[in-house]
Amino acid sequence: MIESIAQNRGHEIVARIDVDSSNINYSEMDVAIDFSMPDAAFGNIAGCIENDVPIISGTTGWLKQYGEAVALCNEKNGAFIYASNFSLGVNVFFELNAYLARMMNSLKQYQVSMEEIHHTQKLDAPSGTAISLAEVIIENSAYKKWKLDDAADKEIPIVSKRIGDTPGTHSVAYKSDVDSIEIKHTAHNRKGFALGAVIAAEWIVGKNGVFTMKDVLDLN
Repeated sequence: MIESIAQNRGHEIVARIDVDSSNINYSEMDVAIDFSMPDAAFGNIAGCIENDVPIISGTTGWLKQYGEAVALCNEKNGAFIYASNFSLGVNVFFELNAYLARMMNSLKQYQVSMEEIHHTQKLDAPSGTAISLAEVIIENSAYKKWKLDDAADKEIPIVSKRIGDTPGTHSVAYKSDVDSIEIKHTAHNRKGFALGAVIAAEWIVGKNGVFTMKDVLDLN
C-alpha cells in the first residue's frame, strides 16, 4: 500500500529491502521507509543514517534502542522520524488526548482506562499507539505508569483485543460514578497509515535532525 501510494504521488521505488537483502545501494535513495520487525528496525535505521539517507520508521517493539538511533542521527547529522502511528487522524487524536488529560487531572473522581483493537496478525500488545497515548496521559497527570489489563492505583489499564482484520481502534475513557467521557479513533482501513508515512517521507527530505509527526503536521 505504501508503494502504491508513493507511486501515485510521483515517486519511484528504487529498493525493496528484506531479511535476505545484500549489497544495498544507498546512493540511489532519497529517503527510506521502515515498516519491518522489532529485531530488524534498528539495523535498518542505522544503515540509512550511516549512509546519509533520511529514514522514517513505523516499526514498534524496538524502542529500547531508540536512544541509540537518536544519538547516531545526531552524530552523523542525519534525518530520522519514528512514529508509533503515521495516520494523520491518529496524530490529531494524540493532541486531543494530551489536552483532555490536562483537563481531567484535577478531577480525581474520574478513573482513566484504555482499549485498543487490532487484527489477529499484530504481534505486539498493547499496540505502540496505545503505549504512546498512555505515555502522554502520564506526562500530563498524576498517573505513574500503564499496565496491560488489571492495574493498581496510579496505573492506566490497557485492554488489548485481536479481532479479525481490524485495522486499528483506540479509545481513552474517563469514568466516574455519575458519567463517562470517551474519545476514540477508528481506522476504516490501512490507507491512512500508509499515506501518512509517505507524507512524512516527503517532508523529511532535505532536513537534518530527529523529528516527530508533530513536526510534519505543524502541531508543535
